[in-house]
Amino acid sequence: MEVFDDYRYTENHEWVKLDGEFAFIGITFYAQKELGEIVHVELPNVGDNLNAGDPLGSLEAVKTVEDIYSPISGEVEKINNDLFDNPDLINKSPYVDGWLVKVRYTDKNEIEKMLVADEYRKHIGD
Repeated sequence: MEVFDDYRYTENHEWVKLDGEFAFIGITFYAQKELGEIVHVELPNVGDNLNAGDPLGSLEAVKTVEDIYSPISGEVEKINNDLFDNPDLINKSPYVDGWLVKVRYTDKNEIEKMLVADEYRKHIGD
């Protein structure tokens, strides 16, 4: 199972990758595998403010729709527009091409409370 050491993770299978004052958010390989083929994506708008724990969008798979929760607080700087035409990018490349949003985060402590790679591996039984 793909888990990267420089990412942070939630128990709900979202990931965060820091890039300076910004953070990219997506779902893990484990999550996309559990969902199956993703066919539709709903994302927030650029400029929206996210609060940790609140929904940031949803993913529709062939048999289910799942809300995605923001692991951190901040302002949406960019969304991955490629996902609207190619939602399967999340299945093919959840950590690189399938990221969901880029956020200017406001509280680094929220990130530090997230799981590190080894903790997440144990969480998923890997």
